[in-house]
Amino acid sequence: MAVTKETKAQIVKKFKRSDLDTGSSEVQIALLTSKINELTGHFATHKKDHHGRRGLVTAVNQRRKLLDYVRRTDVKKYENLLKQLDIRK
Repeated sequence: MAVTKETKAQIVKKFKRSDLDTGSSEVQIALLTSKINELTGHFATHKKDHHGRRGLVTAVNQRRKLLDYVRRTDVKKYENLLKQLDIRK
């Protein structure tokens, strides 16, 4: 259910700003998005997993905060992230 090490490495490689970057807002948003997508698929089969749903809501809220921060600081990056991650229409 968790993001595998290989998947995480690919996401970090795609969204990092520099060679040593693993914690920028863009990387965190991308990792949270992959976690949210996996959890959403999990709840399609496990409808009564309410404890896991709490983790999903926490991840969605954290991503929302990070997206708000990126929108405040750099609108171009924000729009690019939304397009790359296919979060919104």
